Amino acid sequence: MPAPGSRGPDIAFKWVAMFAAAMIVVLIVMVGWELYYGSRLAIAKFGAGFLWSSEWDPVLERFGALPFIFGTLVSSLIALLIAVPLGVATALFLTELAPLKMRQPIIIAIEMLAAVPSVIFGLWGIFVLIPWLRDSLFVWLKRFLGFLPLFQGPIYGLSMLAAGIIIAIMILPIVTSISREILRSVPNLQREAAYALGATRWEVLKIAVLSYARRGLFGAAVLGLGRALGETMAVTMVIGNRPQISASLFAPGYTLASVVANEFTEATTDLYQSALFEIGLVLFAVAILVNAAAQVMLKSMSGSGPVKVN
Repeated sequence: MPAPGSRGPDIAFKWVAMFAAAMIVVLIVMVGWELYYGSRLAIAKFGAGFLWSSEWDPVLERFGALPFIFGTLVSSLIALLIAVPLGVATALFLTELAPLKMRQPIIIAIEMLAAVPSVIFGLWGIFVLIPWLRDSLFVWLKRFLGFLPLFQGPIYGLSMLAAGIIIAIMILPIVTSISREILRSVPNLQREAAYALGATRWEVLKIAVLSYARRGLFGAAVLGLGRALGETMAVTMVIGNRPQISASLFAPGYTLASVVANEFTEATTDLYQSALFEIGLVLFAVAILVNAAAQVMLKSMSGSGPVKVN
């Protein structure tokens, strides 16, 4: 056994932890290299034009990623616009407003929602959500908001808006759970100080709680976005899988993850397979850029601190 005061265990733990951290970096580099290696043919033939080309024709071997980038970003943005307000509001209700007897059943329901497999959401979307959207919600949106390009054109049911709603349901548990933990970490002194200054309950929630936790809530949204960008099976089943760019949310679309999952087994030529590898590389790069941008935004917000009650 090491003598009392020996630094041997500390040094060993330091190197083990350093090795674990290095393995994460190595793993990311290996994944990126494998994607780049598999996409060399497509990169050599199409170059940077692959990113802004809208053509996807496996027969003529003409490939472009723009429709898939567009579909990924639009469906993810729709999901965030739906899931983040709902998730934060649910977390706020659970931490600040809900009776104690009501909190645990809701938390259990949220955890159960997170455990549902993606393909189950896809099946539910096809047989339940899509018919309702096609016959009810989409008709209503077109009737009252049809003057906007977003809600024009024929209604198919399978669409980017349907995919965004499915993704929103899938990322709602993670956004809610993380937001709840962030709100629970707000010191009670923040609330007590606001009440002492005569603030109402809404003012306490707005000034003392939400403003204090805004960085953490932003982090929850970024984590939700990370899952939304890579969601595959459920999106493939409800988005329509059409490689076209349309201003209408009623139109079918395609995402980066969906095209890889949907067409990889059909890639009979080396160039076709290489193009799918490059799609994966683009998705990998988009995920890294989104997380890097989020880190920059978090650092820019770090110096502002919580808003004070005047």
